[in-house]
Amino acid sequence: MAFAGPSHLLSSSSACLRRLNPSLFSAHSHSPWTPRRAARRSCAAIAAERDVFTSPEDAKSFDFTSEERIYKWWESQGFFKPNVDRGGDPFVIPMPPPNVTGSLHMGHAMFVTLEDIMIRYFRMKGRPTLWLPGTDHAGIATQLVVEKMLAAEGVKRTDLTREEFTTRVWEWKEKYGGTITNQIKRLGASCDWSRERFTLDEQLSRAVVEAFIRLHEKGLIYQGSYLVNWSPNLQTAVSDLEVEYSEEPGNLYFIKYRVAGGSRDDFMTIATTRPETLFGDVAIAVNPEDERYAKYVGRLAIVPLTFGRHVPIIADRYVDPEFGTGVLKISPGHDQNDYHIARKLGLPILNVMNKDGTLNDVAGLYSGMDRFEARDKLWAELVETNLAVKKEPYTLRVPRSQRGGEVIEPLISKQWFVTMEPLAERALDAVEKGQLVILPERFEKIYNNWLTNIKDWCISRQLWWGHRIPVWYIVGKKCEEDYIVARNAEDALSKAQEKYGKSVEIYQDPDVLDTWFSSALWPFSTLGWPDLSREDFKNFYPTTVLETGHDILFFWVARMVMMGIEFTGTVPFSHVYLHGLIRDSEGRKMSKSLGNVIDPLDTMKEYGTDALRFTLCMGTAGQDINLSTERLTSNKAFTNKLWNAGKFLLQNMPDRSDFTAWDLLLANKFDSEASLEKLPLPESWVVTGLHELIDRVSTSYDKFYFGDAAREIYDFFWGQFADWYIESSKTRLYHSGDGSASNMTQSVLLYVFENILKLLHPFMPFVTEELWQALPYRKHALIVAPWPTTDLPKNLLSIKRFQNLQSLIRGIRNVRAEYSVEPAKRISASVVATADVLEYISKEKKVLALLSKLDSENVRFTESLPCDANQSVHIVAEEGLEAYLPLADMVDVSEEVKRLSKRLSKMQTEYDALLARLNSPSFVEKAPEDIVRGVREKASEAEEKISLTKNRLSFLQSTVST
Repeated sequence: MAFAGPSHLLSSSSACLRRLNPSLFSAHSHSPWTPRRAARRSCAAIAAERDVFTSPEDAKSFDFTSEERIYKWWESQGFFKPNVDRGGDPFVIPMPPPNVTGSLHMGHAMFVTLEDIMIRYFRMKGRPTLWLPGTDHAGIATQLVVEKMLAAEGVKRTDLTREEFTTRVWEWKEKYGGTITNQIKRLGASCDWSRERFTLDEQLSRAVVEAFIRLHEKGLIYQGSYLVNWSPNLQTAVSDLEVEYSEEPGNLYFIKYRVAGGSRDDFMTIATTRPETLFGDVAIAVNPEDERYAKYVGRLAIVPLTFGRHVPIIADRYVDPEFGTGVLKISPGHDQNDYHIARKLGLPILNVMNKDGTLNDVAGLYSGMDRFEARDKLWAELVETNLAVKKEPYTLRVPRSQRGGEVIEPLISKQWFVTMEPLAERALDAVEKGQLVILPERFEKIYNNWLTNIKDWCISRQLWWGHRIPVWYIVGKKCEEDYIVARNAEDALSKAQEKYGKSVEIYQDPDVLDTWFSSALWPFSTLGWPDLSREDFKNFYPTTVLETGHDILFFWVARMVMMGIEFTGTVPFSHVYLHGLIRDSEGRKMSKSLGNVIDPLDTMKEYGTDALRFTLCMGTAGQDINLSTERLTSNKAFTNKLWNAGKFLLQNMPDRSDFTAWDLLLANKFDSEASLEKLPLPESWVVTGLHELIDRVSTSYDKFYFGDAAREIYDFFWGQFADWYIESSKTRLYHSGDGSASNMTQSVLLYVFENILKLLHPFMPFVTEELWQALPYRKHALIVAPWPTTDLPKNLLSIKRFQNLQSLIRGIRNVRAEYSVEPAKRISASVVATADVLEYISKEKKVLALLSKLDSENVRFTESLPCDANQSVHIVAEEGLEAYLPLADMVDVSEEVKRLSKRLSKMQTEYDALLARLNSPSFVEKAPEDIVRGVREKASEAEEKISLTKNRLSFLQSTVST
């Protein structure tokens, strides 16, 4: 166990450990392959004394409750901190900060798993790694939570002063804000928690003010009244990301707009889903190629129920003649599309709604009425005045607040904005020049499309919790004309006095900045910006990877890129890795209403954190993943398989105190071609397979193909090491009587298993560390153990030869199953092959006999056919490798003939019945198509089984006659 990091990390308990095992702290420590004969207390033994780790020798299965114990041990040893002194290019990930109000869900589990995989891999590769964690103050979400808490006490937010309210929020944050952090730790996140940040920390708040001031000085921040997403309940503007659209039942209302100066028959029918906004109509639009309305273009229409207000009838290609009636009412104060048309054509903008969702004085008699109440009353009056044509059911795409759930209203509001176009140009250029790589690549198109068509960013929010906008107004002056931008109130007052005199009075803008504004600075504000002399900024910026869900590529990732380039002159990270969403087993989005939400905390208790992590990482980058209990169960079984493999290995190793045996065991090396050629076939095959695996998996890790890496490791461990090599090793361990052969097998078992643990550790850190600590004479904890060396030698001939042996064993197993041979029964066999094949196959007679359940005394190897070939089942394993299994060894031939004859008769009767149905015109013509198809498939399957049974029966009868 080597303690990573500076010497001050070594506690008083470390001194005790040094006395117990000086080699662990020696400046010239011995190789892990050469255990010392003096003071031989291993890391595992010492840790066990401290009740941290449990060995498979002592436990039936891996205990999930030990995960927190292991995690605390890692953290206590300083393993999560970057060791800059070791040199090398740092690998840095800024954690996407979860909301401080948050509770762990599967989206968190996904990003934590993927980022921890990256961090653990590059830590083992020897790079200084920093995974910088933190939480977001989450303006709207946190304010809502505290307002609900106050409401339970009978207190409204407005009953308090702003200072009193924010004090209550800070109290809540101190009490509950660490919940999400502790839950993230349960997932095994190896973050440097000593560097944990919060977006309202003093340093990060200073960065936010600095960013605002610099953007304002460049003329990129401005104030104006424009259309925004407005939350009537929260009384604030909200970002596009905080608006969720849902399909809900509604109506399409058809309304008559009379043409001014025309007859009673001169009217245009308009279809709208929101009739209450007609008070804000400023024009009626049709498509210029729509001949139905060409005669009205250029004239005026009368807006219903407005006492004769006239609006122009215009032509614009934006209008879809196929939607509704082909006539569009333009209400730019309440519709995003209408707003852009009005801006383009220079039309006026009319707002008919108050900020609480009621109609204002522009609505006349409807003033003060709730928007939805007004809709119903308005329609009733339209019906009464014969201006209503009809009302049809219609599925609406309703914008709702992600936080409050209420319907969002497009509303003209005075806000602060950032001009985005010049910032977007440089962010586009970064991807084009390869300074930023987006994975998967297909998201580059989406990134480019969004930045090419970017709109200015509304950054102000009408909340009390958040970063206050650093703007001060002059008492008695208009806000739009006179304001001061400053770093603090003292600075603002000084500037105001210089301009307006000593008696000037100022007050700060009441709004706060959009939470995403501070989040856009996250990769560099967390490292000390704007103080460029900070050691963390110099050592770890720019960062390496930004990993997050593909759904916030536009709202967060792109903004970080723009802000990073603007303020530091550098792209804030070189790679963006985007994961998909987690859905249920049927591919549905998880939601409380569907009752399909899977709680990661409950999942970890039942299946273990490792199984959950392994399940989540098996997908493809950017693709949504369907999470099912079947997958979790399968990967829990994988954890158990690992544990049992460790148990087998430890039970078949020399005693820990047998230093001579361990010296011999660890002296064996597998790093040269000569060493592989000296190994027996199974050992050479599994070591070669391991070396190939290390190369493939390392490449997959480097390319961020984590799903590929996980599958490769899983398949090798289960399909090759556990199912084949461990089983074949038993012939050397239990029956060889050859000490050197047993020693070599033990060396290979240990070598392959410990490297599998290394490869698997980033995915399944807890069980692998537990198993690693159980292995004697470990120099390092697994979390900081060196990554396996790549490009190690491979004996490719052993791969082909062992595959031949496997084919032969599988063939024998299949025949045993086909003839229902009792598992315990040992049978004889004749293996027929060319001399060169026999030469290596015969050496593995014990492996062949053990895995095929053959009678080892009656296995013959020959180049010619055996004399009883006509009374044997013939197996062709590979070209030039065959086997003959005497029937008499496996079954009573006469009884088997009787059994198969009876079975064949029954099968024929069933087949004839199926044919009769298919030959019946009434069935084929009248039965449903899927039923007929099913009968045809059954008939085809029955015909194939009859053919196979006849062939086997014929063969058996021929042997009887012989």
